[in-house]
Amino acid sequence: MLKISHLLISLFAVTLSLTACKNTPEPTKIVDRNAIVDSTITAFERKLLAKQIDSVFSKFNFNGSIAVFKDTLQLYQKENGFSNFQNKTKINDSTIFAIGSVSKQFTAALVLLQMEQGKLNVEDKVSKYLKEAQNKEYENITIHQLLNHTSGLNLLGGKLLFESGSDFFYSNDGFNALGKIVEQVSGKSYDENVLGLFSKIGMKNSSTGNTFKGKNFASAYLGNLKNAEKVPNMPQRLGGKEIGIPAGGILSTIDDLHLWNNSLYNGKVLKPETFQKFISKSAERHHAILGKMGYGYGIMLNIGKPIAYFHSGYVKGSPSLNIYYPETKTSVIILSNIADEAKGKGYIFRPHIEVKKITDAIENTVIDMRKQMIKPDPNKKIELS
Repeated sequence: MLKISHLLISLFAVTLSLTACKNTPEPTKIVDRNAIVDSTITAFERKLLAKQIDSVFSKFNFNGSIAVFKDTLQLYQKENGFSNFQNKTKINDSTIFAIGSVSKQFTAALVLLQMEQGKLNVEDKVSKYLKEAQNKEYENITIHQLLNHTSGLNLLGGKLLFESGSDFFYSNDGFNALGKIVEQVSGKSYDENVLGLFSKIGMKNSSTGNTFKGKNFASAYLGNLKNAEKVPNMPQRLGGKEIGIPAGGILSTIDDLHLWNNSLYNGKVLKPETFQKFISKSAERHHAILGKMGYGYGIMLNIGKPIAYFHSGYVKGSPSLNIYYPETKTSVIILSNIADEAKGKGYIFRPHIEVKKITDAIENTVIDMRKQMIKPDPNKKIELS
């Protein structure tokens, strides 16, 4: 971090001096100093991301796609490997991946959109909407508790693991129950609801495992690049009981998830007060791979700096990670279609964890540098001659 800060300061000093000092006299120009700082930092970010994330591709022979965007500006994007190992079809910027539990934030948004229409409240009892929850065991479960995994539910129909609201347990069935509630109050299927959301945002290459009829799908594989076994019945299997579309059955692309992040976190999906419910830490999770974190509604939160909203996803052969840093409006999206399950989830997610460490560090440094280098008065100009 300190080395990165020193490099940024040096780069800024060189850029400013090269801009300010010219051998040939020119007419005086009024230049926005802050714009110079921003462009210099952005240029450095690009170089640093290229060097460090390229090394992740090389180190793990990563088969997939990684992109970093600052608002609408692409800072980094690279694809490597195959979407279909049998046909040797190369991954490109329009390859469609299964995103696993990254799907949960879409389900949470659909629930909150129904709340905005007055059709439910997150403090409502789940039993109000689902017959499966109308028993003594589930009588105290609320929609809020399903959204942040504090209901105590593991499998719908089974015994609770703890008293509702007293602890955290990650439940896919809890999110599939939320999908049923959305269907109940909206009068439309979950697929219709989420496809409508995609259409509103402009996510033209996103769908569900039930509705996918297009091309460019990245087949999922288990094993390694030399010995890859195709996961059968993809993406249709995502709609089965083992996974469930609301919990983990959405398909998307790098560009569509970038559109989603920009829309969601810039107030184009939810009203401000509803959005605060979505991102507010209402539970704490001890993730086996990513460590300690906060949890909102279908979204994970960094504890400490930098502020980050993220979610990992995994269905057989398809590990993914979607991150958003609100202070700089930066999206980091990592999608893949092969996983060596024999080596465990920790191994499968090593590239994702490494990229997050890189982008967390860069985010902290950029924020600190901007504080040091940006003048308090944004209208203040410097004269270059």
